[in-house]
Amino acid sequence: MTICALATAPGGALGIIRISGPQALEILSRVFTKNLTEADGYTIHYGHIKDGEVVVDEVLVSVFRAPHSYTGEESAEISCHGSRYILNKVLALLIENGCRQAGPGEFTQRAYLNGKMDLSQAEAVADLIASSNKATHQMAMSQLRGHFSSQLAMLREQLLKLTSLLELELDFSDHEDLEFADRSELLELTKTIDNHITRLARSFETGQALKQGIPVAIVGKTNVGKSTLLNALLKDDRAIVSDIHGTTRDTIEDTIDINGVTFRFIDTAGIRQTSDEVEQIGIERTYAAIEKARIVLWLIDTNPTAEDIQEMQERCSNKSLIIIINKIDKQTDISIKDLSTRLSTLRLHLLSISAKFGTNLSDLESAIYQAADIPSIQENDIIVSNARHYDALTRAHDHIQRVIDGLQIQLSGDLLSEDLRQALDTLAEITGGQITPNEVLGNIFTHFCVGK
Repeated sequence: MTICALATAPGGALGIIRISGPQALEILSRVFTKNLTEADGYTIHYGHIKDGEVVVDEVLVSVFRAPHSYTGEESAEISCHGSRYILNKVLALLIENGCRQAGPGEFTQRAYLNGKMDLSQAEAVADLIASSNKATHQMAMSQLRGHFSSQLAMLREQLLKLTSLLELELDFSDHEDLEFADRSELLELTKTIDNHITRLARSFETGQALKQGIPVAIVGKTNVGKSTLLNALLKDDRAIVSDIHGTTRDTIEDTIDINGVTFRFIDTAGIRQTSDEVEQIGIERTYAAIEKARIVLWLIDTNPTAEDIQEMQERCSNKSLIIIINKIDKQTDISIKDLSTRLSTLRLHLLSISAKFGTNLSDLESAIYQAADIPSIQENDIIVSNARHYDALTRAHDHIQRVIDGLQIQLSGDLLSEDLRQALDTLAEITGGQITPNEVLGNIFTHFCVGK
């Protein structure tokens, strides 16, 4: 069946309508002023879309011949004016002449089914469209270019070699003196494979942080300048600023990019003893925000007590904690030298700023970026950001770990071989080698935009 869909967001100066399928050029020729059925691939044709004798629009048509197209099928793209009326009219004419409206992700699904890309590359298309900063763009491009697929292919080849050697032994099990695989060498190779899989799985935390934005909680007592700092970082009056204590009673979130990485800042309710039930709920949400954060900015404008320091250190034991002395534009009773001495054993970041006047905010942004500890992403780097891929890698690791344990206790080859085969099948799920149920594919491609 030939499908069509709008591939660009409506409302722009131009719009692109995609067509793909065995009758793509035949159907298009019925509404275009030229016959494109014999047109060469990679050519552009000027003409008009017509409804009978009525000209709908002046357009350019790009022709792509199978299998050298995005979907691997006969395809074309109509570039026309971005009027909603024109776009809807062209789509209606195509449907009237034999096309079907494409579903979400159906063009990319056809590219996968026609062998133009594997499943992980197909999912990278959606990530590329959704990329909002340099880091997520580089991750998606690396996966789309097949770097992740190549790594998985290498791992599967090594696993297949192990499986083949073990199964060859089983075929000659009646010859007890024959051993086709040295168990110590198999153990070392299996551990090497497992290290590769584990490293890929561990990159998921970084991948998710880059994809969703690294959470940064801004905490402190009431009226220390948390909302002012959020507004200063966002360069926008996002949060209400007031001298009245307890103004912020809920968390407020927004994002900014620092050095090509998205950070999700969370302004929280001030921490203090209160009998106000609503404010107490806000304080509980502050503690919840600390739990979810990867980085915590602790704002102070007076000397913290030993109890304050201990509590914050305990709550942030597994996070990056940056202590910020705010309001340096005013006289405070904080001695930076004394405070630095008190905190010297805690290995914490300590900065002085004025959120109100923007003093030292660039230093703070640098400290936040360093605290995120994001690896420099190069073109060939592989960082897993897809939950489905992470799940498959985790299950493959479990199968490989059973093989390692089995080799160490001299388990029989048939049992080892079964776990190796399950690891192979699990890794194949990522690229689509073992995925056939329509509901699984449908679930993946449903999250794509229409026209892609």
